[in-house]
Amino acid sequence: MAGRLTFIGGIHPYDGKDLSKDKPITDILPKGDMVYPLSQHIGAPAKAVVKKGDAVLTGQLIAEAGGFVSAPIYSTVSGTVKAIEPRRVVTGDMVMSIVIENDGQYDEVEYDTPKPLEEHTKEEIIAKIQKAGVVGMGGAGFPTHVKLSPKEPDKIDYVIANCAECEPYLTSDYRRMIEEPEKLVQGLKCSLALFDHAEGILAVEDNKPDCIEILKDLVKNEDRIKVKALKTKYPQGAERQLIYAATGRAINSSMLPADAGCVVNNVDTVCAIYSAVMENKPLMYRIVTVTGDAIADPRNFRVRIGTNYHELIEEAGGFKTEPAKIVSGGPMMGFALFGLDVPTTKTASALLCMTKDEVAEFEPTACINCGRCAEVCPGRLIPSRMADLAEHGDMETFVALDGLECCECGCCSFVCPARRQLTQEIKTMRKLALAARRK
Repeated sequence: MAGRLTFIGGIHPYDGKDLSKDKPITDILPKGDMVYPLSQHIGAPAKAVVKKGDAVLTGQLIAEAGGFVSAPIYSTVSGTVKAIEPRRVVTGDMVMSIVIENDGQYDEVEYDTPKPLEEHTKEEIIAKIQKAGVVGMGGAGFPTHVKLSPKEPDKIDYVIANCAECEPYLTSDYRRMIEEPEKLVQGLKCSLALFDHAEGILAVEDNKPDCIEILKDLVKNEDRIKVKALKTKYPQGAERQLIYAATGRAINSSMLPADAGCVVNNVDTVCAIYSAVMENKPLMYRIVTVTGDAIADPRNFRVRIGTNYHELIEEAGGFKTEPAKIVSGGPMMGFALFGLDVPTTKTASALLCMTKDEVAEFEPTACINCGRCAEVCPGRLIPSRMADLAEHGDMETFVALDGLECCECGCCSFVCPARRQLTQEIKTMRKLALAARRK
């Protein structure tokens, strides 16, 4: 059974990981202004606690949480607050942001003296994670202290570290597991300390045998932590598919992982939990993969949040060929950028620069009813039918036929011989349906 743990459906796209997987994590120092959007997470935007002209230090609070489902933001450089104004972010939206002029000194605040995990109460662990501004760094950006505070903590049976990294081209989690596996294991132990009856799972795809060996060796004396090798398949790292593969429990769109007795965090988030609890440090860095066939020297960088994307491209040797498409994130679930003058945020996992825009090259044609989309859909839907309903604006039937179960993984668009933009159509209708439900 080892390595065969998986889900129904899914695809095997070209993974592109060879470009950057053997490149160690490199620390980079930003040169230009730093931009901190006040909304880098799901929930209420943070509220600025600095004003124009204020001097700030690295690690200083610059925006406090705007509610329970919110997260504070810290400066990642020392310098002067230049402005608080709307700035463009990767989604194309203008978001109120704090702009800090970097003085290049990187003077840092002093942090409280760390203490062993055993000396922490559960309340202290949650408070430290909340204070540090830790959010889901796999892309969702859900405040981690909320995720770790379910209504019934005694019913949590599994705390899962999502080490699958199934998205093509991304290698930041892989490098973390190779270079800093102790932080990952210790961060998982910090989360486990909150749940008395839970077992920790490090869920790794079996295309990373070196990571599996390293982690197994690290946890061989840990009673509460197991390493599980999952079958390599996309989207193995999607929350619902991961939970099913690792525990055999199924959840749907109306449930939270906690309803199935699970809590899931990705590698970067678990490492941020470690820094918050064991080092008393706020979330200031994240690992970003800068890759693609248009990049001169694909690399993995430890980036200070707020750094401009132009600087990341520069650090990776610039473009060897003018890119036809630049994607924030991976090719399956990332989104295309129209420009690089945007800041790195807590949820920025990768920058993918491609010499060909394969999607734009094809004109969609009529559905040939081949059924391939239904075959690969991990949500067990018929995406071609869902897309038809979305195109015709039939929200009622779309919801009745479980359209909200789509996880927007892109498998259906990937295999469609008619090159229909199925995922995009369904995604748009899901947004409208969820907005109507909230009303």
